Amino acid sequence: VQLQASGGGLVQAGGSLRLSCAASGRTFSSYAMGWFRQAPGKERELIARISTSGDNTYYADSVKGRFTISRDNAKNTVYLQMNSLKPEDTAVYYCAANLHYRFARPGDVDYWGQGTLVTVSS
Repeated sequence: VQLQASGGGLVQAGGSLRLSCAASGRTFSSYAMGWFRQAPGKERELIARISTSGDNTYYADSVKGRFTISRDNAKNTVYLQMNSLKPEDTAVYYCAANLHYRFARPGDVDYWGQGTLVTVSS
């Protein structure tokens, strides 16, 4: 599976962005998908995860209520809608694919996208 993330950019605090991650191949629907982020000087962390069907999701406490992960298996794409952005959301965001839903660490991930930078100004 090859993943291509897009949608990052510069936004003011309180604004919104939607990230997309397009996957190649016909097995996209077999993979749980997630979004990690890595801020400067910090470790890469899981912020959202979605099951193959989209019925189950997980959010880190830091983004719960502000971010929404979704997927469109017909389009081989996973999305991350980010609302009420804060300066502390500034990071490189990576999409990730894994055969098993309950992944949480970078070492668990089967496939990575290339990362897209989100910068939130105060």
